[in-house]
Amino acid sequence: MPTSESIVSRRPRYAAGPVRRLRLLGQWLVRKPWVIVTFFLLLGIVASVAIALWPMQVPWTTFTFLAVAAGLFLEPRLLVTVYVGLFLALVSLGVALGATKPATIGAQIVTLGTMGLMLWLSNARAQAGVVGVGGESMLVDMRDRLRAQGELPTLPPSWGAEVALESAYGDGFAGDFVVASRSTNGRMLEVALVDVSGKGREAGARSLLLSGALGGLLGEMSEGGFLQSANNHLLRLRWPEGFATAVHVAIDLETGHFTIGYAGHPAAAQYAAGSGRWRMLAGGRGPLLGVIERAEFPRESGTIRRGDALVLYSDGVIEARDRALTDGIDRMLGRAESFIRTGFEGLAQRLCDQAAAGLGDDRAVVTIWRS
Repeated sequence: MPTSESIVSRRPRYAAGPVRRLRLLGQWLVRKPWVIVTFFLLLGIVASVAIALWPMQVPWTTFTFLAVAAGLFLEPRLLVTVYVGLFLALVSLGVALGATKPATIGAQIVTLGTMGLMLWLSNARAQAGVVGVGGESMLVDMRDRLRAQGELPTLPPSWGAEVALESAYGDGFAGDFVVASRSTNGRMLEVALVDVSGKGREAGARSLLLSGALGGLLGEMSEGGFLQSANNHLLRLRWPEGFATAVHVAIDLETGHFTIGYAGHPAAAQYAAGSGRWRMLAGGRGPLLGVIERAEFPRESGTIRRGDALVLYSDGVIEARDRALTDGIDRMLGRAESFIRTGFEGLAQRLCDQAAAGLGDDRAVVTIWRS
């Protein structure tokens, strides 16, 4: 039987390639640290000779550039060695050239300040156990791993799905994430949309840790046991801000029957092709994840028939400080109305782009439809 690829809609905001290439270079340099120390000291000698021969053409900022470049690749101990050599060369040239080269004292002060800043950054990286651009590359890998866990599995031809994730103010990390799984026999699709406390990069680390754990639970627990297990996991973590909201849906891809449960999360919306209307699903509203022990999370059941659609979303899509929650829901459903005739592709990204919270909050939308 042919299959159709589900769609994951995200905006490419980052150029991860250059960072990863620098990381590969950095890994080689870590194994041979004195090679780069010697390299920068030789560059310092070349810069000194160039300034001595052409004092009016070669600027003092050449040493500032070398100080910044060395700070990107060296640990603090080795960086001090390079900086001592560069600063001695700078001072010696200043004395030798005298009035021939203007702004000597100012250049020395600026270069010394730059060296101090780069030493501070290098020491901060060393405390985190990374050298050079390795820290930035690790963050890129973490972000990509978090997003990869939200990739939807391949669905049968009669089904379609999209995921759209947008972080607050365009940060690389978000407190909203999606995990999805399809059973080994291909019949059951499970999707969980989770909103961790906080937003943007503040919640990024917690999202990464929690997404891995919940991704492992998804498909391994019974439909009614997923949210309970997620709640127990958060309670064991004992985070200071360790709560989250979630919505979990399990869909039988052969019959369209689904069950859905909430943990302090906004109700999902369903479009019924028979009536031609959107409606907000009712049912039990469980407590926040990570707050109450032995909490109960009631579930609602329904059916996605041909032409129907289901929308899961985070609170950033409907909530705004200056508007009532019902206004945000009406706004979202109004945007969704325009997709009834043309199909539901692109709806997830549209709802994220035109969310009530704007850019000030994380937004996540999952749309699932049956054609």
